[in-house]
Amino acid sequence: MNLAATDYPDLADFGHDPWWLVLIKAVAVFAFLVANPLVAILAERKIMARMQARLGPNRVGPHGMLQSMADGVKLALKEGITPFGVDKVLYLVAPVIAVVPAIMAFAVIPFGPMVSVFGHHTPLQLTDLPVGVLFILAMASIGVYGIVLAGWSSGSTYPLLGGLRSTAQVISYEIAMGLTFAAVFLDSGTMSTSEIVAGQHNYWYGLVLLPSFVIYAVSMVGETNRAPFDLPEAEGELVGGFHTEYSSLKFAMFMLAEYINMVTVSALATTLFLGGWQAPWPLSLWDGANSGWWPILWFTLKVWVFMFVFIWLRTSLPRLRYDQFMNLGWKVLIPVSLTWVMIVALIRAAFGSASDTVPRALVSAAVGLVVTLLLFWLVRRVVRPAPHSPVPDTPAPRSAIPFDPMAGGFPVPPLPGQLPAKETTDA
Repeated sequence: MNLAATDYPDLADFGHDPWWLVLIKAVAVFAFLVANPLVAILAERKIMARMQARLGPNRVGPHGMLQSMADGVKLALKEGITPFGVDKVLYLVAPVIAVVPAIMAFAVIPFGPMVSVFGHHTPLQLTDLPVGVLFILAMASIGVYGIVLAGWSSGSTYPLLGGLRSTAQVISYEIAMGLTFAAVFLDSGTMSTSEIVAGQHNYWYGLVLLPSFVIYAVSMVGETNRAPFDLPEAEGELVGGFHTEYSSLKFAMFMLAEYINMVTVSALATTLFLGGWQAPWPLSLWDGANSGWWPILWFTLKVWVFMFVFIWLRTSLPRLRYDQFMNLGWKVLIPVSLTWVMIVALIRAAFGSASDTVPRALVSAAVGLVVTLLLFWLVRRVVRPAPHSPVPDTPAPRSAIPFDPMAGGFPVPPLPGQLPAKETTDA
């Protein structure tokens, strides 16, 4: 049954559903989260193959459409190996800790407005809280414990390094992510996900809070350990990272957690910055676009735009070096986020709740911040001294050139012949 007009739910609309309706919603959310990884794994392999001029999966099922199911069955039938010397309790619990919080975070994600289900007027959302966005952030923080415990309990060096990297990664990028949330809270005046969506009826926060949107988009890639930020599972240095010692269904749970986290952060970006389940323009000109069951389609399409970007980045970009990754989080994203939050707070304090003035002021401030950052970057590029001395006309022997291990800003070992003969002998 479609409603005549958009009916935005609020906190008072939750907590009144009968138990069977709550159960239906919970099963529907779980099915959505299980179906999306199955489609995402196949889509990722197909899209990457297309971008790299390959065929991709094309054997199992029509055009390879059953490849994800075949991979799942293969993982389930493999022998589960538990290495000698692991902490068995934590080793077995770690995959569960990685998956469960990722699923629980979706409890407060809104899929649509108020609808009628078997005569009951209910929101298309499992539940909501006055601090719903903070609940999602808390679940994301708990999920990283699964990675950390998996690396520590394995009793192996490389998984431990992967777990440590994941800890540093989450600490670095959740600060920037939390600051982007603060800007949305200041502009919307609420932390409830359903009310944040309702507050974007006139304009999306991704437009007026563009710096927050861009910073969140970068942070969510780092939060989910995806390329080019997949350092906790970098096979070049860590063999396989935190899940090196896992096999069979336990390994499949880590893979499931990664893709569910991708869906969760994409859904959160849609909710906070792209109007949630509301139809984009020009579809929003249709009176029935934001009512009934249609909003589920708009919400899913927006989520999959972010999923495609995840795949695009993995196909296009190489993995960052670890010091570059840390510099981006601590020296760029966090200072810019903090500056932007202060600007948003000052604008809200100066103009109050004037609905016409605040969006224009925020857009002007966002443009000014972007221009300032570009000018700062250009000035640094111009005045920064060259990291290497000019090359002479007559090439000098390599051993005659002083070796500076910090010349490029990152310590590197010497190449053969860069050290004097005496030092090489002593070494």
